[in-house]
This record gives sequence, structure tokens and C-alpha cells, in this order.
Amino acid sequence: MTIETDVVIVGAGPVGLFQVFELGLLGIKAHVVDALPVAGGQCIELYPDKPIYDIPAIPMCTGKELTDNLMQQIAPFHPEFHLDQEVAAVTKLDEGHFQVVTSKGTEFNAKAVIVAAGLGAFQPRKVPVAGSEAFEGKQIHYSVKNPEQFRGKDLVILGGGDSALDWAVALQPIAHSIVLIHRSNEFRAAPATVAKMRAMCDEHQMQLLIGNVTGIKTDGEQLKAITVIGADTVTRVVEFDHLLAFYGLSPKLGPIANWGLGIDKNQIQVDTERFETNVPGIYAVGDINVYPGKKKLILCGFHEAALAAFAIKARMNPGAKVHLQYTTTSPIMHQRLGVSPSVELSAI
Repeated sequence: MTIETDVVIVGAGPVGLFQVFELGLLGIKAHVVDALPVAGGQCIELYPDKPIYDIPAIPMCTGKELTDNLMQQIAPFHPEFHLDQEVAAVTKLDEGHFQVVTSKGTEFNAKAVIVAAGLGAFQPRKVPVAGSEAFEGKQIHYSVKNPEQFRGKDLVILGGGDSALDWAVALQPIAHSIVLIHRSNEFRAAPATVAKMRAMCDEHQMQLLIGNVTGIKTDGEQLKAITVIGADTVTRVVEFDHLLAFYGLSPKLGPIANWGLGIDKNQIQVDTERFETNVPGIYAVGDINVYPGKKKLILCGFHEAALAAFAIKARMNPGAKVHLQYTTTSPIMHQRLGVSPSVELSAI
């Protein structure tokens, strides 16, 4: 059964969610597809509890709080989400319609497609040891969704970037023990976090081990330890309950690379008036796109989403003028948002 809709948004991260809002203000219906099982993109998958400081008018919020607020903001427009599936194919039917099919067989007939897929489909860089994949999601983790899961546990954390050190510092108060393992004594994390980690090591609150993982040790179906060859060439056995690996993420465009779009270093080329790609009717906003002066910031993606929405409105109504209306005073906007203005403004 084909779903008829105005727009299909590929990606349910912050920019994809705000795109729903900007389209909704213009009376445009959207369905949202995302490969992750929940909305929120990187904010939920990578740093739900980390603070974000550069969202306008919000001095600080976490990734989860930002996602929750965006979900509340778009609620009046009743978007429909299709999660845990990728857009596998996009076919242009005519000048006004696209067929969009997902990896689960969900099919849409849409008037426009907006790619808001962040940096693409993220794949964590795995622990480079044979046999480790059998324990992924059980004792080996590539993200932290529930810190309480690690309360009172012996943890090994792999990596030398922000994620590894941030979680080493954050989990130290609730874990029984933490061993941080990195290939060198040079770290890519924020200097303040590196200093805090070293201070904790000096105070014997956690341990730093310089070396590389060379193997795993199991006991039946349980992962018991890893072997690590240190900078001194000595091989050590480190036991643990859970292993958290933060080697970084490898972004891949996935099926998007086969849509015939202009691609520059895994990013989609767009114009800066409509944020439209080389295929009329397909747009790209957020970190997935590239243009002169591009900055990969959430607030820049919000701006791009607004301009893309106006461009799609014009595309859907050729020849008609798209009027700019303000949510403060427009009765149409109030009706679409389901709100009543708190103050009646008289004409001047």
C-alpha cells in the first residue's frame, strides 16, 4: 500500500525534526524515515546526556532534552515516523512526484524528498579482535544509553577522544572500577577533560593503561577479559564486566550514494537559495550537505530547513506567491499550531 504524502524526510535528527516544523507552518505534510530505532539522530545515539550550549535562546540542554523539545514543538503537525529502516530507493515518477521505498518495503508517493541524514548512516568502528562481535550489545558497547546499567561494575573503556574520556569521567562515580586503555599517552579530547582524567588516575579513582588490545578471553558464553600489549611490550590481562569501545564512528552515505545526486566527499551538493540538489525536488539540509562557507552546526541546519520549506511550498504551488507570515501574529499560523494568541495586537 503506497502512502501519499507531500514530503518524505530522510533523517530524524534535530534538523530533520525541525524540518517537520517549518513544513508544518506552511501546511505541508511530512513523513520521516530514519535508520535508528528512535528519533533524535546523533543527539540520542551518541550524546543524550552531554550538554549542548549553542542552541539559540537555550543556554544549555542535553541531546535528549533538545530532542524532546523538538518532538513537542512538532506535535501539532502529527508527523508520522518510520524508524529502524533506511530509504533504499528514490525514483522520479514525473516532474511533481517521487516513489520512495524503504528497506522494510514501506512505499511513499511524495511531491518532494528532503535528505536530513546528518553525516550519513553511522557505523561504530569495532573492536579489532576476532570473536568480539559475538558479545556486542551484551558486554561490548559502542554507546551509552543507560548509565545505570554499569553501576557497581568493573569497566574497561577503549579510546582517546572526547567520548571515551567523557564517559570515563562520568561513569567513575557509579562504576566499581574503570580502566581506560589508549594506544598512546596523547589524547584527542578536550584538555580540561584530559586533566580531570589524569587527576582521577593520580588519586587512584581509575587506571590508565597505554597499549593496544590484542585478544579476548572467554569463559563459556561470558567475556571475561582482554589481552593488552603495553608500550613496554608486556602483555597484560585485564578483566571486566563490560567493555565500552569509543574508537569513533565511520559515516557512510549508504543507499543515498546511488540516487544520482551531486556528491562531494560524501556530502550532497546544494544551492544556497533553496537547498535543492541537482535533482529538482530533492533537497538536503544539515550536516549531509555541502556548499561554500558551510558550517556543520545544528543552528545552521535549522536555517537551511526554513529555506527548504519555502522552496518546497513554491514548488508545490507554481506561480503562486509564498507569503511570509509570523507565528506571533498570523491567524493561519495559530490555527496550524493549535494555539490562541495570548495578546490581541491591534493594527497600527
